[in-house]
Amino acid sequence: MFYPHIHATADGENLVSHAGTVLLTRTVEVSSLAAELPTALEPWRTPLATHDPGKIIADLAVALVAGGDCLAGIATVRERPDTFGHVASDPTVSRLISTLAKSPIQTLSAIAAARAATRARVWSLAGTTAPNHAISAKKPLVIDLDATLVTAHSDKQSAAGNHKGGYGFHPMTAFIDHGPGGAGEAGTILLRPGNAGSNTAVDHIAVTRAALPACG
Repeated sequence: MFYPHIHATADGENLVSHAGTVLLTRTVEVSSLAAELPTALEPWRTPLATHDPGKIIADLAVALVAGGDCLAGIATVRERPDTFGHVASDPTVSRLISTLAKSPIQTLSAIAAARAATRARVWSLAGTTAPNHAISAKKPLVIDLDATLVTAHSDKQSAAGNHKGGYGFHPMTAFIDHGPGGAGEAGTILLRPGNAGSNTAVDHIAVTRAALPACG
């Protein structure tokens, strides 16, 4: 189990900051991501390691939701062990990211496989409300492609000026459409410099190819 189970009371005692993220941590466990990530990242776990790479990546994701914008943002969840369990130190997090960065293709493929397996479980649990339920040529699963500008406030790696006069990145995203009753879910994202074009066909193809395996 990645995270402690929280019991809510109405006595006004033991208040917890970022309590809303408990919904996210429980989703990590119920969806099976808590099992899939450690399995996928097992090759990068060092002998006698205290912290599981899968737990560290999950904690970083939770920290982003809680308002973090860099690796050090994990301190937001580290300060609440009663809510988020044992969270790795900044040096441990940095060492893991450096290790994963040495084999980016293999790392991203492993994480993508964990996400795909998790999505398959969630859609299975969703039953007839799943996006891929009863899809056919007449009722296809729709994947929306879109490029979005992300501002970088300093000279980040691969950042560049964009067509609107800003500076940063211009990632291409693929969202799985949930139809009129839902907002959709992220399929994949391709990080690109700010000067990348919105209608670059090769990027459209790359993002679509990356998103399709995630759809089962």
